[in-house]
Amino acid sequence: MKKLHYVIVAASASCLVWACTPKAGQQVQTSGGKDMMTPAGKQKFIDPANMNLTAKPGEDFYEYANGAWLKTAKIPASESVWGSFSELAEFNRNALKDICDDAAATPGAKGTNRQKVGDFYASGMDSAAIEKKGLAPLKPYLDRVTNIKNYKELLDAIADIYMDGADPLWSLGVDQDDKNSTAVVPKMYQGGLRLPDRDYYFKTDERTKKIKTAYETHIFNVFKLLGENDAKAKAAVADILKMETAFAKASMTRVELRDPQKTYNKMTVADLEKICPQMNWADYMKKIGVANDYVIVGQPDFLKEVNNQLKNGQLEDWKTFLRWQVIKDAMPFLSSAFVNEGFNFSKNLSGQKEMQARWKRISGTTNGIMGEALGQVYVDKYFKPEAKQRMLILVENLAKTYERRIKALDWMSEVTKQKALTKLSTFVRKIGYPDKWQDYTPLSIDRSKGYFENVMAAKKFLYKDVASRVGKPVNRARWGMTPPTVNAYYNPSMNEIVFPAGILRFPFFDNDADDAINYGGIGAVIGHEMTHGFDDEGRQFDFEGNLKDWWTEDDAKKFDVKAKMVIDQYNKYTVLDTMHVNGQLTLGENLADLGGITLAYEAFKNYSEQGKSMDKIDGFTADQRFFLSWAQIWRSISRDEAMAQRINTDPHSPGRFRCNGPISNFEPFYNAFGIKQGDKLWRSDAERAKIW
Repeated sequence: MKKLHYVIVAASASCLVWACTPKAGQQVQTSGGKDMMTPAGKQKFIDPANMNLTAKPGEDFYEYANGAWLKTAKIPASESVWGSFSELAEFNRNALKDICDDAAATPGAKGTNRQKVGDFYASGMDSAAIEKKGLAPLKPYLDRVTNIKNYKELLDAIADIYMDGADPLWSLGVDQDDKNSTAVVPKMYQGGLRLPDRDYYFKTDERTKKIKTAYETHIFNVFKLLGENDAKAKAAVADILKMETAFAKASMTRVELRDPQKTYNKMTVADLEKICPQMNWADYMKKIGVANDYVIVGQPDFLKEVNNQLKNGQLEDWKTFLRWQVIKDAMPFLSSAFVNEGFNFSKNLSGQKEMQARWKRISGTTNGIMGEALGQVYVDKYFKPEAKQRMLILVENLAKTYERRIKALDWMSEVTKQKALTKLSTFVRKIGYPDKWQDYTPLSIDRSKGYFENVMAAKKFLYKDVASRVGKPVNRARWGMTPPTVNAYYNPSMNEIVFPAGILRFPFFDNDADDAINYGGIGAVIGHEMTHGFDDEGRQFDFEGNLKDWWTEDDAKKFDVKAKMVIDQYNKYTVLDTMHVNGQLTLGENLADLGGITLAYEAFKNYSEQGKSMDKIDGFTADQRFFLSWAQIWRSISRDEAMAQRINTDPHSPGRFRCNGPISNFEPFYNAFGIKQGDKLWRSDAERAKIW
């Protein structure tokens, strides 16, 4: 498995002090340059109607740029968060619905991608058939666990569950060896927990206690749905929580998981036998189809606890635990009793008021399983060649900017600079969609079989596809996201930056928009992903994708001092009640945001005629439009429950701080909006984080 680094406001005379910006629909007269108004009926890429022009940019630029939108926007009942990413994702969901509906209505020849997409989606939309079957489709999988008579059968069942595409204990994957990027090997990481994070099992604050109580009720309700009486359902709750808590205690924290050296433990089968002798590892690895000379173990202490539970735990407790793992993975694909129960618990974590419409859930699952089949149709309709060409130019301009900035660094030695430049020059650039699409030929889908059966067929297909990669050459054409995804990523082992077609639409990118919009939006995203190659994790991988120390000791120390400034800055941001941003957990993303805005702005000034112009559009200078574009991509509103979960688990800071945090370190922002000492966003030069 590989961690991919992603990227889910009156001014009258005082206008002279901050920035000359218009009231909604009003043009401001300022000296220098022309001022062009957006023609009636055309899209305003920066719309004052979304802004709070009574706010002061230097106090809270996020509010200034997005305040009217933040005040009037409503989170749909079926969502926990709503913002720029969500609005674009909604557009893409509707696009996928059209594709799926069309394929379901006229599926085409048997064995074609169209037939498979259409039949899979149709089987998921056939709620009457799903209700009629109830729990029956899952019964053979549950019976396999219920009928376990000894520990050998227990270990066999664990292997079978993995081959069914589930991860009941450790998370099992196949990916490049972090220290030998040409080798494809099995990887194992801690797992076994059904709460969002290990810390939920130990925290004692009221919010967490409420979630734990709801989780206990959820387990009880599910076992009642399985036909157990109250006593057995209550006993299942105790058994499952006892085992999950033990696994949680042996798990690394999310901050610890960000250290690629700590999570790299190369082990032979003999080594695995030493730390977890209760497993017959040679037989297990062979049975699940990932036999290899060695495996990368993320957290050896977790496997030690698995061994402890196998050695000292009761067989019946293990059977209860595995039944829980099986049913939890299956619930979204069963009858409404199970789907509703799953949603009722999830509301405690997300704050959602209603479940998403069925078509959204089924099209989302279809995209997750056959995303490249859907993606081929999606890009034909929504991603034009001219958009890809403009993106290629943007990426090249950002890369040249990064090269120039690395050469000019005053804190890095020449020897490290040369290695950094080599890494930058070898970035693989993937834009829009794969050059070679995934082959779904071995996957058999038939709407007459039923939704759950099709899901299981797909899971088994995907598992075999992943397992088959062990020992084979690295497939450098493979993507880690589907084309309709609203996201982007950097993969350190591939040393690649990837931008799916799904994010290459407004507000991130629009082929009809002025450069300020595209550089402030997708340009900053490009710079963000590039910077991941040099953040606190990515910088530990060399140009070939190997986890290797290529820095001088002095340069590494200087980098850590600069990174510590970013940690300290974000630790001070209060999000919800007494909850603060975790500066260590979010460090990589915060560094990438800072690098993204820095690189994008310099590229805009150097490579765009608009960047050199004094002309305005709708009363905003080019620089102002750049920063306003930056601000609007981060706008979002969130339910408290979802925000609390995010602070505990998400390596990304909330949108307000993704907007305000980086620019408070950035002199060009100060100049564009007249930020001065005494403004909340103003930081002294000594306090401003400056890295790349």
